[in-house]
Amino acid sequence: MGYSARYHAASLAAVFLALAIGILIGAGLGDNLLSDTEENLRESLEADIDAARGEADELRVQRDRERAFATRAYPALVSDSLDDRRIGVLALGDLPQDLSADIESALEPTGGELAQVAVIRLPPDAAGLAANLGPRFAALEEDNGAVEDLGRILGRQFVAAGGNQLERLRDELLARSSGEGGRLDGVIAVRGPHGELEPEQLARSEALESGLVAGMAETRADVVGVERSGIEDSTIPFFARFDVTTVDSVDLTSGRVALVFALLGAEGSFGIKETADSLLPDLLRRPAD
Repeated sequence: MGYSARYHAASLAAVFLALAIGILIGAGLGDNLLSDTEENLRESLEADIDAARGEADELRVQRDRERAFATRAYPALVSDSLDDRRIGVLALGDLPQDLSADIESALEPTGGELAQVAVIRLPPDAAGLAANLGPRFAALEEDNGAVEDLGRILGRQFVAAGGNQLERLRDELLARSSGEGGRLDGVIAVRGPHGELEPEQLARSEALESGLVAGMAETRADVVGVERSGIEDSTIPFFARFDVTTVDSVDLTSGRVALVFALLGAEGSFGIKETADSLLPDLLRRPAD
């Protein structure tokens, strides 16, 4: 019995010793294996990163070349294409400086004259407008339909440069304006964000905007709604309601080409966003007047 007990005790001790040794050896091997795996993974990731950086650098060079080509080719594509045409800009609510610069850059080589720039004051002062127009428009404060009807009249008069209403309401209607005025051959329309307005103010603003764009669209002028490519809340769906041509990326060379051709009569929705039918119009030459 004594021998058996000592034998079992010795056997158990040997087993535990073997287990301990195995654990130590396994831990060491595991650490080495983990270390090797980690090193291999690190080297692989570094190689992938280097390859991606190289590809990104190559794409950046290609992009810069394409931009340089587009910038230099643009004047040749549109040179004098709007010669003798008088172009106006009508901004609904706001005309950001960067967008204004985009429009001026687009028109610069075309020979077109930027004859009028006007920014509509929003929300409109219905009481002030009514006071200057007399009994015919007395319902402006209560009826947004009357506001839209007035906007339609003013849109036509903005293009035709004639009409008593536009002249009488200039101070109440326009936040700012510049240019010589006169009859316009084309209009570039811009719509700014409304900001925080009361529901009544928002409805009145939208009524005036709708009337203005609809009125301009009823004339023989080429009306184009534009915006920059990076704008978050797109204005293209608003302009599309009135069946006017739109360009959603006037800050890009392709958008500027599309804008010029749109002012020559091309129809559609052009640009890089989901609302666009195509990048550029099919129009390749100036249509006959």
